[in-house]
Amino acid sequence: MSDKGKAFINIENVVASATLKQQSDLNAIVRVFPGVEYRPEQFPGLVYRLKKPKTATLIFSS
Repeated sequence: MSDKGKAFINIENVVASATLKQQSDLNAIVRVFPGVEYRPEQFPGLVYRLKKPKTATLIFSS
């Protein structure tokens, strides 16, 4: 069977957002979850990375 005329789709990035009804305590999140990067002097949000599935989540306090 030929692949001619078939489309191949490869999803690279997915972006989603959510609004919570309270502020997030980023320092508390850093203490509880492993693999979290938080350097507020460089970037206002924390980065939570997972290896499987390979994802990165940005969390902001506001």
